[in-house]
Amino acid sequence: MNYHLSLFLSFFLVACQSTAQTTVQPVIITDTVRHDTDDPAIWINPADHAKSLVIGTDKDQDGGLYVFNLQGKIVREIHGLKRPNNVDIAYGLLLDGKPTDIAVTTERFTHKLRIFSLPDMKSIDNGDLEMFVGDTASGFRDLMGIALYKNLSGVLYAMVGRKTGPTNGAYIGQYRLEDNGKGQVQATLVRKFGMYSGKKEIESIAIDNELGYVYYSDEGVGVRKYYADPEKGNQELALFAKTGFTEDHEGISIYKTAPKKGYLLVSDQGANQFHIFRREGEPGNPNDYKVLKIVKVAAQVSDGSDVTNIPLGKQFPHGLFVTMSEGKTFHYYRWEDIAGKDLK
Repeated sequence: MNYHLSLFLSFFLVACQSTAQTTVQPVIITDTVRHDTDDPAIWINPADHAKSLVIGTDKDQDGGLYVFNLQGKIVREIHGLKRPNNVDIAYGLLLDGKPTDIAVTTERFTHKLRIFSLPDMKSIDNGDLEMFVGDTASGFRDLMGIALYKNLSGVLYAMVGRKTGPTNGAYIGQYRLEDNGKGQVQATLVRKFGMYSGKKEIESIAIDNELGYVYYSDEGVGVRKYYADPEKGNQELALFAKTGFTEDHEGISIYKTAPKKGYLLVSDQGANQFHIFRREGEPGNPNDYKVLKIVKVAAQVSDGSDVTNIPLGKQFPHGLFVTMSEGKTFHYYRWEDIAGKDLK
C-alpha cells in the first residue's frame, strides 16, 4: 500500500470514528406502541415536575394516544383513533369555569380534532370538531399537523395542517378553542393562511407564544414563518432552512433560554439529525436564520419532536428533548447532551 493511500485511509477511519462518537444517544427509549409512532408532546406536572408525562401518537387507522412517564413506561393508552397524526398540549383552558390542561390530536380519517383533558385523558371534544368544512378537493380535509397558541389575553387557538391543500396562501386553518357552555370544547374558524409549495406535504407546526410566531415545515422546501396573531395579517415573514437537508424537513421544537431567546430545532429526517437555529433570528434581523449547529441523534427517520427547558427531576436537570424514532418508540435526550459545548 502506498503512502498516500495509507494516509487517506487513516483519515477516513478517524472521520468515521469521529462521526460515530458525535451521535447523541438517548437516556431512555420508551416502551413500544402497537403500530407507528409519529409525534410527541411534553406535559409538565405543576405539582411535581418529576411526574411530568409525554403524550405520543400511534399513527394508524386503528391508532391511539400513548401516555409515558419520564422513565419511558406506558401509563395510559387511548385506542380507536382514526390515524392520529400530531399532538400538542396547552394549559389552563377554562371549561365549566375550571382551568383545564388539554392534549389535542388530529384524526386524519375523520377530519376532526380530538381533545383530552390532562392528566386523566378524558375526552372533552363532544365528537364534532370537524376541520376545513366545505373544502371538497381530494386530501384537503385529511388532517396532519397541530399546534396550540395562547395569546397574551389568554385566547387559545389551534393551528391545523393537512395532507395537501391550496398553494395560494390558505393552507393552515386557525381555530379558536373555547367552552361550548357544557364543559366541552368548541372550535371556530378564524382564518386560513400560509403558503404551500405543492411538492410534498406540511406536517410539523410549532408556536412561539412569547414572540408570537408560527413555524411550519414545507417538506423538501424549508421552514415558513408567520405571525400567530390573526390581527397581524397573513404575510410570510421568512422561508429558511432551504439548504443542507438530506430529505424532508420535519419536526420543529423550541428550546427557550430566556423570555425571547433560545433555539429552533428542525428535523432533517433523512439524515437522522437536527439543524439548530437562533430562536430570535440573527442579530438585527429577526427573520434571518442561519444554522448554528447540526446534531446527529440515534433516533431513526425522526418525524415529530418536542422539548422543554424546565428541569424534570435529577435525570433531566436542564430539560428534556423527545423525538419519535423508527421501531415504534420515542427517544428521551438530556438537553445538555443536545447542546454540547456550543449552546446554552
